[in-house]
Amino acid sequence: MLSDKNGRRGSAFLGRLLATTVLIAPGILLAQPPAAVAQTAPAGTVAFAIAPQSVDGALAAFSAATRIQVLTPGAVTQGVGSPGVSGSMSAREGLNRLLSGTGLVARFLNTETVTVERVAAGGAVQLDPVQIEGKRAASGPGALPPAYAGGQVARGGRVGALGNQDVMDVPFNVTGYTAETIRNQQAETVADVLANDPAVRTGFGYGNFSENIVIRGFPLYGEDLSVDGLYGTAPRQIVATDMFERVEVLKGASAFLNGAAPSGTGVGGGVNLVPKRAEDEPLTRLTASYAMDSRFGLAADVGRRFGENNQFGVRANAAVRGGETAIDDEERRLKLGSLALDYRGDRARVTLDVGTQTQRVEQGRTVVYVGSVVPAVPSASQNYAQPWAYSQMRDTFGQVRAEYDILPNLTVHGAFGMRSMREDGDYSTPTVTRADGTATMNRLTVPREDFTVTGQAGLRADVHTGPVRHQLNAGFSALRTTNNNGYEFGATSTVNLYNMVDIPRPRTTSAAGMVGDPPKVSESVLRSLYASDTLSVLDDRVMVTVGLRQQNIQVRGYNRTTGARTSDYDQSALTPVVGLVVKPLKELSLYANRIEGLAQGPTAPSTAANSGEIFEPYRSVQYEVGGKLDFGGFGGSLALFQTTQPSGVTDAATRLYSVSGEQRNRGIELMLFGEPMQGLRLLGGATFIDPELTDTGNAATEGKDAVGVPRHQFNANVEWDLPFLPASFPTVTLTGRVIHTGPQYVNTANTLKIPSWTRFDVGARMTTDIQNRPVTVRAAVENVADKAYWASAFGGYLTQGNPLTAKLSVSVDF
Repeated sequence: MLSDKNGRRGSAFLGRLLATTVLIAPGILLAQPPAAVAQTAPAGTVAFAIAPQSVDGALAAFSAATRIQVLTPGAVTQGVGSPGVSGSMSAREGLNRLLSGTGLVARFLNTETVTVERVAAGGAVQLDPVQIEGKRAASGPGALPPAYAGGQVARGGRVGALGNQDVMDVPFNVTGYTAETIRNQQAETVADVLANDPAVRTGFGYGNFSENIVIRGFPLYGEDLSVDGLYGTAPRQIVATDMFERVEVLKGASAFLNGAAPSGTGVGGGVNLVPKRAEDEPLTRLTASYAMDSRFGLAADVGRRFGENNQFGVRANAAVRGGETAIDDEERRLKLGSLALDYRGDRARVTLDVGTQTQRVEQGRTVVYVGSVVPAVPSASQNYAQPWAYSQMRDTFGQVRAEYDILPNLTVHGAFGMRSMREDGDYSTPTVTRADGTATMNRLTVPREDFTVTGQAGLRADVHTGPVRHQLNAGFSALRTTNNNGYEFGATSTVNLYNMVDIPRPRTTSAAGMVGDPPKVSESVLRSLYASDTLSVLDDRVMVTVGLRQQNIQVRGYNRTTGARTSDYDQSALTPVVGLVVKPLKELSLYANRIEGLAQGPTAPSTAANSGEIFEPYRSVQYEVGGKLDFGGFGGSLALFQTTQPSGVTDAATRLYSVSGEQRNRGIELMLFGEPMQGLRLLGGATFIDPELTDTGNAATEGKDAVGVPRHQFNANVEWDLPFLPASFPTVTLTGRVIHTGPQYVNTANTLKIPSWTRFDVGARMTTDIQNRPVTVRAAVENVADKAYWASAFGGYLTQGNPLTAKLSVSVDF
């Protein structure tokens, strides 16, 4: 539970958010005229070409074409033939034709599962009145681009200010991992999902357990994840996946698309989390889970739609997990609850998402700091944390989003959100000083509270001027975050990484802000205005995007003891974007872009001759060219990119500090996905990066590789539905995954590095029908070889990879 103060703050801001919804929604609803423009596209169609054959074969072909799981209890289909189906139609109609004259009936259990049964004597052969929209066009804040063949990734995602887009239509690289992927891989956190991406690697934060995401060699901190396109409402350190439908990765800089990130990261890419929404079919799903060594969990996912046209939706998620992990003596616990409400009218759409998440880590295996040596990696399950070390992170958050069609081609939209966060922890992080594992360790205690208010509003229009189509976007965004914290340092002890002994909780040697409520330490305010135009000709075969965003960054620092202001950073910058898409063939989209990243600029340190001088925001520049292929069942992308990020250096002779250094990441990125043949799904790719440091002012570091950035990364994920099992058997799928990461330097002089590593994961799942209820059993073993390895050196410290971890879950739909 939150502390009294934090609980009152969380309750107060959720009350304000709900009140805002009450004020906004009725006004929008009452403003609708009787004659309204349709808000969603009609039900999507599927191109069927299923020849007459056995019902078993026809249903297998139907499942491959629609990604709808078909259950056939017992031997009801044995010896039965199907007339087949040909042509473009809805999934419901296609299934109806497949079963025509067979004496079988299909009953939809949810949008993903249908069961086929024999009709009793005298019964009518009729499908339930269910509409399946497998290819609905994205429309409104909650509508998503459909899943691609294979169901593991989506056809598109949110591209910042440009909204939901198909990947073939934008000059950027976007990958959206679906709920199906999250469930099938039993991915508990965002980092688990991103383990599928060849451009992404993760480690822990500096001294804590935050998931530090690295995209194209640049970091993305937890504060800089967005939820439904809005910064500031995502949990700060570890984000559970239970409340999210998709995890979308935009690879590359995005200052124009999203604005400056709250903590100034995201130069190499961004992550957007899409909340779950109620679907057209009722959903009641319970999932029980187990993970080594003794971590048990239970989750519930319930969704319903109401109203004459299903215009009102409710989706609720709750999850608890807890117990010992595969790391010796480490315990992790999660408590989560979320509620998503939505209204989808003819001209108005409104969504409301609220949630709370508590993560607690006890004796968590921390990162390892290094001195002049890189220690050999300990055994895979060894823990080097102290029994008194812990971290508890509580986030309460919510946001409301609404849009209204003023005209059929003109829409106004807005979003508002808040987040209240409290963190407490005792941290014990070893610093290794000798190759034999000798290390020093002290205690750091940090209570922290954050409160964020965030919002955005804008207009989008779709107009034509002669042969040119214009997709216009304009709007503004604002975010304010206050950070209160204190700290307490404990005495230093000598320990050994390989033979860690328990030491008493160290006595306090220094402290600040530890009496009463944590004092305010900093306040950040980000404001921006943006406008863009995507011009299209030749039926959208040539598309040019141009845009500008004016960003202001204001950061104030405060003394913990006196409350006096100690720093005041207030700078602005204009960040442009130019993008080009050319589609010479239906299956091929070529693209190029020039876009920038933006972060707070530095202040000259006290050791410099120009101490205290404030510099303009860092402007990173990205150039990218690439191509995307879409063969219907199988697709991919290839990108060549260069991103340069400035850095501050102090001249050794003049002692003048300036922004003259640079990290330049040049790379090639390959991504493959889809279902090239029935029952076989592939997902993976490779990334090659040259991360060079230039103009460092130091001969020892000039031209060297950036810290923690491997020159190559490979991913390969395969799923195979066993084709030789009898039709009466449950559907069985085997899975395998390989993750490979190249060597990484630990220091800028490139004298210390960790070796490359490869991880193998295996798994299986079975889908069956028990008393007409879909049941899915999933089993997996991650790091099946129990390999001990340093997974990341990003930041100049080491994060160890997890040991062999077995997972098991059972899901039942009611």
